[in-house]
Formats: sequence, C-alpha cells, structure tokens
Amino acid sequence: MRNTFKKGERLKSRKLIEHLFVDGKDFKSFPIRLVYLQIDHDSDFLVQAGFSVPKRQFKKAVDRNRIKRLMREAYRLQKNTLPKLQDKIYTKKHVFMFIYMTDTIVSYKDVEERIGKLLERFNRSIIQ
Repeated sequence: MRNTFKKGERLKSRKLIEHLFVDGKDFKSFPIRLVYLQIDHDSDFLVQAGFSVPKRQFKKAVDRNRIKRLMREAYRLQKNTLPKLQDKIYTKKHVFMFIYMTDTIVSYKDVEERIGKLLERFNRSIIQ
C-alpha cells in the first residue's frame, strides 16, 4: 500500500470543520489533540484530516507551517494503522482535526509517536 495524502483526504470544508468542533469528540496526547466526528462527507475517502497550529502560540508562519508539515507526514505514514477504516466492509466516514497545543516545537519523533497513540486510541474507541 502506498502512503499518500491526496487532496480528497484533506479537510477543507468550512461546514465540516464547524460541525467537527461543535459535535466532535476528542483525545489528547500532549502536545497534540485529535478532534474527530463520524459524519457523511462528499469525499471518496473514509477519513478527511486537517491540521492546525494556533497563531496565538506561534507568531511566525514559518514555525506554524513546519509543525503542520511534521504532523501531516506522521499521519500520512501511520494512517494505514486504521484497520477498521481501511476495511471494505466498514463504510462510516470520519473527519479528523489534529491540533498542536504547546508553544514549543518538538521533534518529529515525538510528533510521530503522539499521532500514533491518538490513532491507536481512535481505533479502540470505534471497535467498542
């Protein structure tokens, strides 16, 4: 399986993002928070994901973009750990938003580890 993060997998719809923050559930694994919601969307993919870094904590766009790039890469490499979502029988669609919560830049290894933990917790929650 190729690890890609295509345009259809990106969460860009303002309406979906608003629904996500109003009705979504969340998990935290410091310094990243995952907000997720099961909702039907127009994409062919079962999961659409977005990444956010608050401007309040990082004034420079260079820093915000770097952290978002790290989170996207970690998600791209680990999204195939969502066995229920990759299964052809499981057709419920979800939207994800990964939010960076601290004001210091952590290493890629830490970001990768935290996103892995969040995806693992999401897996356990949809199995129940």
